[in-house]
Amino acid sequence: MSSSQHDFDFIFGSWSVRNRKLADVTDPTCDRWVEFDAHSDVSPVLHGIGHVDQMSVPHPTDGGAPFDGFTLRLYEPDEETWRIWWSSTRAPGVLDTPVAGGFDGTHGVFETADTIAGRHVRVRFEWLADDPDRPRWQQSFSHDDGATWTLNWHMTFTRA
Repeated sequence: MSSSQHDFDFIFGSWSVRNRKLADVTDPTCDRWVEFDAHSDVSPVLHGIGHVDQMSVPHPTDGGAPFDGFTLRLYEPDEETWRIWWSSTRAPGVLDTPVAGGFDGTHGVFETADTIAGRHVRVRFEWLADDPDRPRWQQSFSHDDGATWTLNWHMTFTRA
């Protein structure tokens, strides 16, 4: 897998985002899916070696209050690696453990080990950018160190 600082150029701009996620992504037995809409604005920073993504979710259907989210993506050219951090108003002051990885063509895979809700998990983000006007993102957790993965959230982006 070889990445470049231009891997995420497809995501710049304003987006309408359709979310489908498990009602409780921290519960490995949860099987209730919820859907909701969001709006996202993505801009390059640091001469293109980074991006900021600001997301607004006015009407979540997972039982929580409306929230805003923030993603920071930074490219490390010596390692040809992207790192992605997430923060939101649902966990004020917290910047999540970054996932790291890169793209193979239009498919990006980014992983990390983390502790979520007191459980050791592996976290995987995947970007599917085969259609740059309708990219998709998905998140999966593994509770067995990567032997199996459970998809718990996916988003479809369309230009706003």
